Amino acid sequence: MDFGNIFKQAQKLQKEMQELQAEIAKREYEGSAGGDMVVVKVNGKMELISVKVGKEVVGPNDIGMLEDLILSATNAALAKAREDSKTSMKSIMGGLGGLPGMGGLNIPGMS
Repeated sequence: MDFGNIFKQAQKLQKEMQELQAEIAKREYEGSAGGDMVVVKVNGKMELISVKVGKEVVGPNDIGMLEDLILSATNAALAKAREDSKTSMKSIMGGLGGLPGMGGLNIPGMS
């Protein structure tokens, strides 16, 4: 077993993961609700970065509906961010299959 080669592969994988995490943090994801009456954007760090509300949903009697639409749109955007992050990480983590003893590595949330 060539431990020097395994160590180099592990270092390469670690660097690739750090680069990917930095790239994912910069990505933006959009979610909408109510036929685009509410549109939100989140980033790859799972932070809400913008909310746009259509004029048709702003009214004193529409507060509850507006809150539900914002919640729904935010969750949609976060789901997109999580799925993209998961897919991107899987592409790199697949490289672990080439490392002896790492092929069966089970990573939470990556199944």
